[in-house]
Amino acid sequence: MKAVIQVVGQAELSVDGGIVSKIGKGLVVFFCVEKGDVEEKLQFFVKKIPNLRIFPDENGKTNLSVKDVTGEVLFVSQFTLAGDCEKGNRPSFVNAEEPERAKSLYLKCAKLLEETGVQVKLGVFGADMKITQQNDGPFTIILQR
Repeated sequence: MKAVIQVVGQAELSVDGGIVSKIGKGLVVFFCVEKGDVEEKLQFFVKKIPNLRIFPDENGKTNLSVKDVTGEVLFVSQFTLAGDCEKGNRPSFVNAEEPERAKSLYLKCAKLLEETGVQVKLGVFGADMKITQQNDGPFTIILQR
């Protein structure tokens, strides 16, 4: 499993020209399930994402979590994070989990994140999504387990 986490001032996700999800201050999390990933790995992401101290405090130090700033999470499934670019110029996605299982783990992770008290908004699994976001910092973290 992999996640790319970006601090944003706001973000909006649309499909077919219609807005599906919108957040204010918070995190955009691009999440990928790879072949062989087990459900137990979700706990790592569920503990880390809401508690990462990547927002500035009153002194400008990155000392606050998305929970501390009452931020939101836009949680987006992105199989392309499994892309392997070692050979040739076209990424191989053979490491990406089969869609049905990947969707199940993606939705389970979103539910578990919500249970931590963070407001979570979703993308549309498998859709051609358009995301507009205002990156803050920019501050980007990559988690892999």
